[in-house]
Amino acid sequence: MSEELNVRYVDLADMTVASALGFGAEPEDEATRLLNAFTRKLGFTSGSEGHPSYGFNNPNPSPESKEYGYELWCKVDPDTNPKPPVKIKRIPGARYAVTRFTGLSNIGRVWKQFAAWVKDNHEETPPCTIQCWLESLQTPDEPDPEKWVMDLYIAVGEAGNA
Repeated sequence: MSEELNVRYVDLADMTVASALGFGAEPEDEATRLLNAFTRKLGFTSGSEGHPSYGFNNPNPSPESKEYGYELWCKVDPDTNPKPPVKIKRIPGARYAVTRFTGLSNIGRVWKQFAAWVKDNHEETPPCTIQCWLESLQTPDEPDPEKWVMDLYIAVGEAGNA
């Protein structure tokens, strides 16, 4: 049974991000560990106020392997210096359709439903210069994944245009 999605539009401005890449059967944990080790030295954690974080598969999982990559970004000041393995990237802004859900076990179902919603409601989506689909954990201090609140983002145009 599918529930009705609550979709809103968000313009993400150009931003500078610290980027960490994990790889393996559960690369999200590695990417989070690497990024938080870096950001703690800057005085904050990824996803804290003023430092939103966004993640995505990189590369995507394949039927041939249970291992895949996960890249995690955290907004930082433009003059932040990288400390390997963390990299600093400049990300162009875009307009995103965004939906929110609770509970990590729901992520696959919600992504599928949200992708169908975007396809049904947008004649075409723009070519992405960096990343079209993003995930953002809104409750970074919550230890129980079934209580996590997450936002999913799909690029639908240039910032300021629906």
